[in-house]
Amino acid sequence: MAGHSKWSNIKNKKGKADAARGKIFTKVGKEISIAAKAGSDPEANSRLRDAIAKAKSCNMPNDTIQRAIKRGAGELGDVNYEEIVYEGYAPGGVAVIVNALTDNKNRTAGDVRYIFDKNGGGLGSTGCVAWMFDKKGLIIVEKSDDINEEELMMLALESGAEDLITADDSYEIYTDPADFSEVRLNLENSGLAMASAEITMIPQNTVNVTSQDDESKINKMFEMFDDNDDVQDYYHNAELPDE
Repeated sequence: MAGHSKWSNIKNKKGKADAARGKIFTKVGKEISIAAKAGSDPEANSRLRDAIAKAKSCNMPNDTIQRAIKRGAGELGDVNYEEIVYEGYAPGGVAVIVNALTDNKNRTAGDVRYIFDKNGGGLGSTGCVAWMFDKKGLIIVEKSDDINEEELMMLALESGAEDLITADDSYEIYTDPADFSEVRLNLENSGLAMASAEITMIPQNTVNVTSQDDESKINKMFEMFDDNDDVQDYYHNAELPDE
């Protein structure tokens, strides 16, 4: 598959209002801590290994990573984060999934509901939009003169990936979630530099947002999710106009 990727466009729009580095570290640190609850050895804990790789891609200092591991392993006190998924709609019928890690689910539920309501959307029931998305591993490799597309395709498929899509300025490698950790590790061991690697939700279809009012409300909603420390990530099927 070749050409411009709609998911790449969505991904760029979703990340254009990224929070400050401190907030990013807070979110990734939570991810490491909850993964470390199942074991502090990344060699034996693939989820922790992937979370550490994500932290390093964000340039998180090693001592910060180690503190997050110790916190999750109970060495620095108990961590009682709960993983909660919220589903709802933004203006224009845009489907939104919000992943949260929280130590107070009542606070987080209230915050998420407020963000939806404040920006013309609405929090829905479990399962109301999840069926519109596919859960996939997604590895982004930036295009460069050093990377041969055919060789990258062969390496990805031999590592267990499902597909590779050529976008405008990157290659997008898709995996089954169960195979993501192994594929990411194989690519890393081959010396391939990855711009990002994560388990994500890919929309099956996109909603073209044409109203400037809806676009403004949607962007504000996403900014508020970015700013909320309990919100780890969010996914949507909006295709917003290019700036």
